[in-house]
Amino acid sequence: MASLGASGWLPALAADAARNPSRKRSCIVLWMNGGPSTIDLFDLKPGHKNGGPLKEIATNVPGLRVSELLPKVARLADHLAVIRSMSTKEGDHGRAAFIMRTGNLPLGAIQFPGFGALVAKELDDPAADLPGYVRICPPLRERAFGLGTGAGFLGPRYTPLAIGESDRADVSAADLLRVPNLERAAGVNGAEYAERLDLLAEVDRVFATDRAGELPGAHRGAAERAERLMRPDAARAFQLDDEPAAARDRYGRTPFGQGCLLARRLVERGVPFVEVGLDGWDTHNQNFDALHRLTPALDSGWSSLLLDLKDRGLLATTTVVWAGEFGRTPSINTGNGRDHYPKAWSTVIAGGGVKGGLAAGRTSADGTEVEERAVSVPDFLATICRALGIDPLKQNLSNVGRPIRIVDKSARAVEEVLA
Repeated sequence: MASLGASGWLPALAADAARNPSRKRSCIVLWMNGGPSTIDLFDLKPGHKNGGPLKEIATNVPGLRVSELLPKVARLADHLAVIRSMSTKEGDHGRAAFIMRTGNLPLGAIQFPGFGALVAKELDDPAADLPGYVRICPPLRERAFGLGTGAGFLGPRYTPLAIGESDRADVSAADLLRVPNLERAAGVNGAEYAERLDLLAEVDRVFATDRAGELPGAHRGAAERAERLMRPDAARAFQLDDEPAAARDRYGRTPFGQGCLLARRLVERGVPFVEVGLDGWDTHNQNFDALHRLTPALDSGWSSLLLDLKDRGLLATTTVVWAGEFGRTPSINTGNGRDHYPKAWSTVIAGGGVKGGLAAGRTSADGTEVEERAVSVPDFLATICRALGIDPLKQNLSNVGRPIRIVDKSARAVEEVLA
């Protein structure tokens, strides 16, 4: 295998896989819950009092510089499109996360679906055993309140499968990401299992005969999806032990690192939307200490994900997004922290449909204002849609009978980052 790889066989296979017209696109979102300090990561202000103690380093793209805390990601900057001119209006965590996930302000009557559900509806294979939308290590607050991560008016069919919801510190990353109940109950053989499925189907049929509405069908659909997820080939996607130890080490044995590895395994098997969460970015106090704690996992997991996707011929069809709900203040507070700041901040898009090796937009020398190409949430989501080959203006019928577009028609995609 080593000699074949050196001879160019592996890159040729990867390129062939990327050109395969039957392969659908996928999206992986690396969600930085709490609002990452992007001024310390992708839009540093060296020499200004707002810059703080962190230094810039060169990347593999001349002129594009990032934080010293991301040396591995810096070596892959030719795949990155950094958007340095995000400008939004909401500084509350919950509302900002909802807007970033749905592109809409919360409205009581309308059950807006999350962007992951919208993408899954467009790209999912109805016959697939794996779900179309998977969330890995969802932050605690979002588990309790949703914050635009559910299926909304699209219905239960596109509700995400959540993995790694435990907050126990004594649980290993491997155990945290293990999906429970994927195996038949002990002592139940294949014939008995099939009989139980037949019985469940009959009970559901009888239940649905005199009950109107969508609930009976949704219940039956959920049971069928669960049964398909238990099939050996589908269940094997979640078995990280199948990966070589060296690969798992490269991603990092953290929940986020192993979550990135799991995300690669899922999109490799056709899952169209996967989110991997990394919590802890609400750095009002001791911002720089927190960044030193958080970025090793981020750097290893993100860089390994991009390399792995590239080597397997999947990067051309997988759009990788890095974002939180807002950025943090350019000014440093008395607690050596940075506070909420939606006015000027950064996001990053890489991979499929993206022109890498560039930074779009510009903020002022002190980081307080966007000086070039302000990007709203709808603009950002429309850009991702375009990268995925989805029409952002496509409409879905809402729960109040009103057609609603995937992204508001006022959105302007950031054309300069699109391949």
